[in-house]
Amino acid sequence: MDTLPVDVTFVDREDTVRYFNRLKDRIFKRSKAVVGRKVQQCHPQKSLHAVNRIVEDFKSGRRNVAEFWIKLNDRLVHIRYFAVRSQSGEYLGTLEVSQDITDIKKIDGEKRLL
Repeated sequence: MDTLPVDVTFVDREDTVRYFNRLKDRIFKRSKAVVGRKVQQCHPQKSLHAVNRIVEDFKSGRRNVAEFWIKLNDRLVHIRYFAVRSQSGEYLGTLEVSQDITDIKKIDGEKRLL
């Protein structure tokens, strides 16, 4: 997971952070201390309403995906949240995936060969 070009964080059904990958250049820095903490304690106060709504929507089954994009300094960051469910549809947690898409947005045409 540490070789993926994205930040990945998993939050369990109890809203507790259980895992994050350890990229050298993470967009959103994480310390080991976040593992075991409530996800609400890992976000700024101004975004707590959005975090809580996403989690509640996932738990209730109203949605399975939420996405945002923000400008962070001179970069464009795409943030996606995915509900993780069992085969029977039971909510198991949330997967957060963040990616710097600044250079991806510049792609044009095709590249078929190395």
